Amino acid sequence: MRGYRFSKFIPNPNSSQSPFDKLLQMFKELLVITSGDVAETLQWMNELDRQYNITPGDYGMGDFIEDLKDKGYITEDNQTGEFKITAKAEQDVRKSALEEIFGKLRKSKKGDHNTHNTGQGDEPGTDRRNYQFGDTLDQISMTDSLRNAQINHGLGDFSLTESDLEIVEKEYKTQTSTVLMIDISHSMILYGEDRITPAKKVAMALAELITRKYPKDTLDILVFGNDAWQIEIKDLPYLKVGPYHTNTVAGLELGLDILRRRKNKNKQIFMITDGKPTCLKQGIKYYKNSFGLDSKILNKTLNLARQCRKLRIPITTFMIASDPYLKAFVREFTKANNGNAYYSSLGGLGQLVFEDYKRNRRKNL
Repeated sequence: MRGYRFSKFIPNPNSSQSPFDKLLQMFKELLVITSGDVAETLQWMNELDRQYNITPGDYGMGDFIEDLKDKGYITEDNQTGEFKITAKAEQDVRKSALEEIFGKLRKSKKGDHNTHNTGQGDEPGTDRRNYQFGDTLDQISMTDSLRNAQINHGLGDFSLTESDLEIVEKEYKTQTSTVLMIDISHSMILYGEDRITPAKKVAMALAELITRKYPKDTLDILVFGNDAWQIEIKDLPYLKVGPYHTNTVAGLELGLDILRRRKNKNKQIFMITDGKPTCLKQGIKYYKNSFGLDSKILNKTLNLARQCRKLRIPITTFMIASDPYLKAFVREFTKANNGNAYYSSLGGLGQLVFEDYKRNRRKNL
């Protein structure tokens, strides 16, 4: 039996992160929490340095700030002295969110509910099978086929026959238009729990994944409180919770308007929320009721869910709360739309969003 001999591992002293790189990771993390406020982020880092000595003796926070400017992560207004993050920093924050969430996802086996449609598609899969008439040349795995020929015929009289050919299955890939709705009502920061920061990270990671891996897909992001409005991907680090109620109807109406303009056949809505709908807009006035499930608000919300169902637009709801009466609303909403619902902890939110996005890309919605 063939074995492997391992030598003693000696770490490379040059492979360790520089003081700047270590502090940069902390800077990007705090930047999301402070909604892009550079001054507040640096204040937090200075306080952490004072309490926990996060900087080495020969590299201080002043050096770090200068390096942030020199490397193009922040700019300083010459008149006001105000710091702002750059487009480079925004993209780096999205990249970090992708690595944080998607890195965990690749290592995890939880939530494995993908549905694979194999055939003549676009993305190579992991399944192998024998050659069949009609298979194309680009589906043949030459390495596996040559190995089969060697095993079947030997090296002396080497030949490659049809029975030696091995095919790599491919996964059918479609173009998908996704609207991501993020709840920014006041409850997203109530009771000492920060729910908006994980939601922002998931949105940034999803945006970065689509931009890199699925450039033909579209992702539109909207936020909803008393009203709903669309935001750009670059605005995500600056997203804040407001003193708002939850106007789910406004979010769904805007999401439908956006998807009507998209030409893709496959369309879907992801909604991240922690509560029930509590608000409607009637003309220029708001109808609000935070006490229980208001039938007037509920009926309008369910009607929109049914409308999305008729248009073949599934809604996946990620409920980051576990109150029984909230679950009752989500069950009724999901039944009206024939969509999906997940009750997620903040830590598991990213995994669920990514798994569902990948699953939906492999089927006609």
